[in-house]
Amino acid sequence: LHRITFSCLPASWYCSVSLLSLGCAPRQRLLLLLLLLTCTVLPCGSKCLPKEDDILKWLTLPRRYLSLAESMEATNLQDPALNYGVVVDCGSSGSRVFVYYWPPHNGNPHTLLDIRQMKDRERKPVVKKIKPGISTLAQTPEKANVYLQPLLNFAAAHVPRVKHKETPLYILCTAGMRLLPDSQQAAILEDLVTDVPMEFDFLFSHSHAEVISGKQEGVYAWIGINFVLGRFDHAEEEDATVEVTTGSTHQQPISRRRTVGIMDMGGASLQIAYEVPSAVTFSSPQEEEAGKSLLAEFNLGCDVDKTQHVYRVYVTTFLGFGGNMARQRYEDLVVNSTLASNRLLGSQTGLSQDNPSLDPCLPLGLSDTVARDGRTLHLRGQGDWSRCQSAVHPFLGLHNGTMSPRGIYQAPIDFSNSEFYGFSEFYYCMEDVLRIGGMYDSLKYARAATDYCGTQWSTLKQRLESKLFSQQADVTRLKYQCFKSAWMYEVLHSGFRFPKDYPSLKTAQLVYDKEVQWTLGAILFKTRFLPLRDLQQEVFRQSHPSWLRSSFLYNHHLFSVCVLVVLLAILLYILRLRRIHQREQRQSEVLDLLWVEEGEALQNVFSSQL
Repeated sequence: LHRITFSCLPASWYCSVSLLSLGCAPRQRLLLLLLLLTCTVLPCGSKCLPKEDDILKWLTLPRRYLSLAESMEATNLQDPALNYGVVVDCGSSGSRVFVYYWPPHNGNPHTLLDIRQMKDRERKPVVKKIKPGISTLAQTPEKANVYLQPLLNFAAAHVPRVKHKETPLYILCTAGMRLLPDSQQAAILEDLVTDVPMEFDFLFSHSHAEVISGKQEGVYAWIGINFVLGRFDHAEEEDATVEVTTGSTHQQPISRRRTVGIMDMGGASLQIAYEVPSAVTFSSPQEEEAGKSLLAEFNLGCDVDKTQHVYRVYVTTFLGFGGNMARQRYEDLVVNSTLASNRLLGSQTGLSQDNPSLDPCLPLGLSDTVARDGRTLHLRGQGDWSRCQSAVHPFLGLHNGTMSPRGIYQAPIDFSNSEFYGFSEFYYCMEDVLRIGGMYDSLKYARAATDYCGTQWSTLKQRLESKLFSQQADVTRLKYQCFKSAWMYEVLHSGFRFPKDYPSLKTAQLVYDKEVQWTLGAILFKTRFLPLRDLQQEVFRQSHPSWLRSSFLYNHHLFSVCVLVVLLAILLYILRLRRIHQREQRQSEVLDLLWVEEGEALQNVFSSQL
């Protein structure tokens, strides 16, 4: 490297420097090179320095992938910086305890706690379930604490004992408890609030034990899914974004990462939850009253004055719209209508195996029976998926364009800028038999469902025996796949009015290869103010800043002064080296001259002797 040319500088600053022309030693050339590089940065001033948001972005990006990898490993219980939380899900059929942990908050008020489910030494989630449900203690509420002891002992054994007093415990009860009278609910909760603190040192108070509504449960599920998908992080350039308007009239719309909506069809009910980014308008006071009861607006951030994490979510549950309940309602109608027709016409349709009632929603050639009130109706599958769609359509109970006989309000969906995940029956209908789980394509799905329904029942059983379906598929799934596939299609396109060319629906059972529980969303919401501790510590550090933070990140002028001092020192050092080099060079020339003169004298002596 003999010459360095800085053509990236402004034209008036163009320079070309030869290091060899300065007569510098290698170490001096290195110093000069550093000097020239510094000079290219100095004119930029603070513009060349990275911004705080950029630095946080650089630090957050690798942390996201490290967090995902760490969540698959066993939790390091020896790390004293980790915090822990315990959530007990008291469901209708049983109760489960989940143990979560999180590292200290990074100090950025725009990020949430990085909460993860604890993994044991075998890298399995720390979770335990007991049966039956806590609602069975309605007549003996004094046994509630004893009922939960196996779960709490399990959690206490996994959380380091030194952390017990600062580990929050939440006991949240769902469907089973909601069916009990308020007095019985209160008695069970009172026993827990009184007795649990006497035996466990967890951070537990009266507000930590409650019966949550279906709306709360749906919101928690929505929070958990979007948190795992990283939709609460800062948006990158390639991420899809939405413009969000909050309820405050003083706040400007903000652009942030697009969240996903979720649809979950179980056996008995159907639930949908999605963000409504734009302000909602209502056509009537009645609609406004109904709509506001289904919209939840909440702030996931730790600062109530900031709107970065204010979300408006529509969530509702349709009881009786699950796959099994819908089939039961359909069978009730088939039985009643067939028997009524028989009485009217004097026929015997469906009363014997030789004269079955034809059912378009059963696979072709399948013989089945339905028993109601001591009467048995014989059915024979027609395998006509198109007619099955028409048969299940009335069960949506469409009223004024909404999917409910009571006219439940449905918030608008921007189908051009949205994304949804379908769980449970949405996934089973596509994957267990049809084997097309993943991204939903209505044409592909309709074609596969039509082919399945029109396949002979004997052929389907042979395929099951040959293990051509998924491991979860059984005879019951094969029998009702035709009906459930038509029901899912109608719910999606006629009920929720999704366009048939909608490209952003993904059916899934797991997210990043793990099951996401609503309890994750619950603890995220419950602990949203905990980062305030770390933020207060951060404020203290800023009021007593280290030299690195003040000089590099937050005080560009001081940084420039330091650079100037360093440059002057380097220049003085180089000038001194140059003077020393010149003095040594002059001394060398004098010595050379003396040697020449002495040589000439010796030569004259030799000449005279000759």
